[in-house]
Amino acid sequence: MQGVVAALGYAAKAGVAFQQGLIRSHYVGRTFIEPSQKIRDFGVKLKLSPVRAVLEGKRVVVVDDSIVRGTTSSKIVRLIKEARAKEVHMRIASPPIIGSCYYGVDTPSSEELISNRMNVEEIREFIGSDSLAFLPLDSLKKLLGNESSNFCYACFFGKYPIEPKGKVKRVGDFLDDGLSGSMESIDGGWLQGTRNQKGVVNRTLNNFSK
Repeated sequence: MQGVVAALGYAAKAGVAFQQGLIRSHYVGRTFIEPSQKIRDFGVKLKLSPVRAVLEGKRVVVVDDSIVRGTTSSKIVRLIKEARAKEVHMRIASPPIIGSCYYGVDTPSSEELISNRMNVEEIREFIGSDSLAFLPLDSLKKLLGNESSNFCYACFFGKYPIEPKGKVKRVGDFLDDGLSGSMESIDGGWLQGTRNQKGVVNRTLNNFSK
């Protein structure tokens, strides 16, 4: 829904028509938090259906709320190009996400975040779009006005207001393929005192600094 709101604003400012070239299924959840790449890819296929009558032969601007791993964005670009769009341009209504969130949002590790590993041009090449632009952090703060200092921007520039003493691995990271796997193969990433003798992690955040 956030992407639709941003797209409406972009269309109004640019003076172009807003049309839904992708139909989203509301029975499929957020794909970036799924534990397996195979599941994430399949989830994108289930979640989005291109409307060829809207896309074919058009120069298309796709507005989305964020890019996390790049999985969804690359699939979106491919779906639209398969619907015979002439060009596909991506506009992202947030700054690049370069840091994981340790305050309750189930985001991937920093190593998995595409903006932490690539610059904008490299991301554009990876997802296959004709152009790519993000909302600058300064512009985001300007839009928030007098309340801007009350928000956390850690995921956008990597500095945390309260630095965690440790980083908890997500349950999905324990599984090799999202369906099966041994937790004993996990290399590091445990909070001190959170792993019992059977290799099970007690899901507690009490050891985070306050």
